[in-house]
Parts: sequence; structure tokens; C-alpha cells
Amino acid sequence: MTSQITVDKADRVPEPGPAPASAKGLRGHPWLTLFSVAIGVMMVALDGTIVAIANPAIQKDLSASFADVQWITNGYFLALAVTLITAGKLGDRFGHRQTFLIGVVGFAAASGAIGLSDSIAFVITFRVFQGLFGALLMPAALGLLRATFPAEKLNMAIGIWGMVIGASTAGGPILGGLLVQHVSWQSVFFINVPVGVIALVLGLVILLDHRAENAPRSFDILGIVLLSGAMFCLVWALIKAPAWGWGDGKTWAFLAAAVLCFVLFALWETRVAEPLIPLGLFRSVPLSAGVVLMVLMAIAFMGGLFFVTFYLQNVHGMSPVDSGLHLLPLTGMMIVASPLAGAMITKVGPRIPLAGGMVCTALAMYGMSTLEAGTGSGIMSVWFALLGLGLAPVMVGATEVIVGNAPMELSGVAGGLQQAAMQIGGSLGTAVLGAVMASKVDNDLAGNWADAKLPPLTAGQLDQASEAVQVGVAPVPDQTPAAIAAKITDVAHDTFISGMSLACLVAAGVAVVAIFVALLTKRGENAEAGAGAAHI
Repeated sequence: MTSQITVDKADRVPEPGPAPASAKGLRGHPWLTLFSVAIGVMMVALDGTIVAIANPAIQKDLSASFADVQWITNGYFLALAVTLITAGKLGDRFGHRQTFLIGVVGFAAASGAIGLSDSIAFVITFRVFQGLFGALLMPAALGLLRATFPAEKLNMAIGIWGMVIGASTAGGPILGGLLVQHVSWQSVFFINVPVGVIALVLGLVILLDHRAENAPRSFDILGIVLLSGAMFCLVWALIKAPAWGWGDGKTWAFLAAAVLCFVLFALWETRVAEPLIPLGLFRSVPLSAGVVLMVLMAIAFMGGLFFVTFYLQNVHGMSPVDSGLHLLPLTGMMIVASPLAGAMITKVGPRIPLAGGMVCTALAMYGMSTLEAGTGSGIMSVWFALLGLGLAPVMVGATEVIVGNAPMELSGVAGGLQQAAMQIGGSLGTAVLGAVMASKVDNDLAGNWADAKLPPLTAGQLDQASEAVQVGVAPVPDQTPAAIAAKITDVAHDTFISGMSLACLVAAGVAVVAIFVALLTKRGENAEAGAGAAHI
């Protein structure tokens, strides 16, 4: 017991302070720390998209309903979004190294449990555990980077960190397609086990525990309950709104409950001695602008990309692997541009790169609104690459703005804010742009069907056809003559594309708003806080 306490104290680095001797070796080395946390973060980011490719196989193998399959994704994102900020606080309180390692072990164990599951209920349950442990992992990674890297190197480190997240997110469909097609759907989850073991070993050897001297010593239990309740009600309403309808009483009830919990949370935080989120953080206009920017960026990116996968697979008829390969310009541009964006932000500050990134994002979403059923791969690649070019500086710069403008002792909470903003934006983008798509399809399908002189549909048949068209599927009944099947396919694809175009235009509009928000950002005032923690 005594030796363990001695090790913990030796590992701990107060803020600020001189570089410990061990930082010059393996333990605490900044670039090795980046490599170590990147392995763990890669698992979480990859699982956000890789599972989408496995869903059809899971549905077939486990005889799951469509709603069940939706919860494979929704359960993960819900758990992640609800607990990210609290998980960041845990890192600030107990140390980001310990929190990160627990997250790695739990995430890998939950992944292995999913691969061994023989029922959809177990799959969904362990996906929730994946989200919970992933929430521990993500803010802790940012906290470790903030404490380890000197200020002049931090943007480059966050650039590489953002590159890993972007590449993993965009590369998920490619890897998922290969694994499902050539191995099994279980392999999509089993692959996290050896990756988790590697991340754990590297973490034990390399990571150094950094804790600020004025780190929080107590827990704001009521604050955690109120914030978790608010996040749950908000994300739940966004997830269920497409099925319930935006005008449904249940949707508005959960949205109202979210607002009430947020208000009560804000009131309570002004009264508690050590609040979960000191509201004084939001007096920083750059930090607040960074949080809003992450939400807007995720709305445009996640919401727009949601329809692109349906466009590639159901309109162009590509396999999951082929559709993933067609997104390589997006992935590749993020990989190339993220470190460059970090270097640029270090030199000129975040304002110009962030605004320029959102300009590129807005142009890319506008370009994607012009895609048609016969659009070639070359034109698609241009818009996908431009989107990657726009996202890279925003992922890097907004992270630096949020974390860099927070005090060192709240770096975990700031990292949780950054990730929570992205998760809420992604859920909001999918829900809102999904509603835009559904409304457009519902309005246009009946007229397009009649104009094509196809056999009339009953109200029930029209509703079923509309649901299929919303994901780009042509509702062709069995044994339909080829000529009529071709007409139905043309109508379905044209109607889908009209809906996707409107959704992408809305996403472009959101990106335009984000340009002006980006102009409110500036370099982190507290970026120097971790500068003495390590030496490069």
C-alpha cells in the first residue's frame, strides 16, 4: 500500500511546475503521450461509424427489429453525450491518467462482450457501456495533452489528435465493410480488444498523472444529476423526434424537461461550493463561441454525411466497402490538413483558420446539394475533399479554443464540453436534417408518383413508400414489370435527391452562421498553464 502511494505521488505533476526528469524518458514524454492516447481515442471514434456497416448483418443474425438496430447506435451516442462532462470532472478530480486507463479497459471489455452476445438486448446493453467508458476516455485524453505539451506545441498535438478522430470517424465504414464482408459482424467489436490491450500497456508505461494543485476535491452530486437529466432529455427527444413527430406532445415534453433541468442546473451551480461546471467559464466569449461552433459544425457535418451514405449505397448501388472508399477524399484531406491547421493556428491564432474552415464547409455542403443520381465520382470527390479541408481546422481550432480558455484544473470538464457539444450537434443535425428530408419527401413523392403515371397508392402504401424513399430505397414490389420498376426507381431516386439537396442546403446555412461565430474566437488565455509540465 505504501509503495503504491509513493508511485502515485511520484507520478503526479503539480501545475505549473518544472519538467520532471522522467519526462525526458518514456514516462511523460509528450509525443509518446500523444501516441498512447491516440490509440485509445481511435477506438471510440471508430465505433461511432464502423457499427453502421455491421447493423444489417446484426439485424439478420439476431432477428432484430429496425427499432432495435437503431438503438445499437442511439444507445452508444446517448450514453456518450450524457456522461462526457461528468467524466471530464472525474479526470480533474482523480487524475486523467487513471480515468483514461479505466476507460480503455472498460471500452475494450464491453466490445468483447458485444462480440460474444447472442441477443440484441445484450448488444444494446453493452453498447451503452461502451458509451459510458468512451466518455471517460475522451476528455481524459485532452486533459493529458493539455498538461503534457508546452503551449507552442499544443496546437500541433491537438491537430494530430483531431486527425486521428477525423480519420477514424470517416474510415469506420471502410474498415467495417471489410470486416463484415470478409470475417463477421462480431469482428467489428472484437478488434477493439487487442487495440485496447495495446493502449493499456502503452498507457501504463508512458502516461504521467497530471493534477493541478487546486483541482476539485468534492463532487457536485446534484449538479451531476441535473446535467445528466438535461442531456438525457435533450438527446432522447432528438433521437425519438423523427418517429414521434416534431409536433408530438412527447417530443415537446422531453424538450421542456431538458430546458427545466438546464435552468435548475444553472441556478444550483451558482450556489454550490465546487460546481460541476463553474458558470464563470462561459464569461469567456471565445470559450462559449468555441462550444457553439462545435455544435454548428457537427450539425452540418454529421447531418449532411448521414444522407451521403444512403446516396452512395442506395442510389448509386455501391457496396459498403465501395461507399467507404468513395469517402477517402474526405478522410485523406482531414489526415493531411489537421496537422497543417494546428501549425497555422499556432502562428496566426484560431480566428482566421476557423472562419476559413467553415467557409469551405459551407461551400462543400452547397456542392453536395447539387449531386444528382448520375453524378460521377470525380465531382463527388471534389466536394468530399473540400469538406475534409473545412472540417480539419475547426476540429483542431475549436478544441484549442475551448480547452485553452479553461483553467488547467478544469481541463477535463472543458474536454467534456467539447466532446458533448459535438455529440449534441451530431444528434441535432441528424434529427433536424432528417425532419427536413422527411418533409420534402412527403411533400414531393405523391406528385412525382402521379406525374410518372404510376399506379395510384393508398394512404398506407404512400406512407410506406415515403419511409423507403427517405433512405434512397425504391419501393418496388415483387414481380413488378421491368418498365414500371424502372419508373418507380427513377421517381424514388429523384425524390430522395430533392430531399437530400434541401437538407444539404440547410446544413450549408448552418455553416454560414458558424462563420460569424468563428470570428468571436481567439487563442486560449490559459494555454500557458500546462507549458511547464513537460519539455520537448
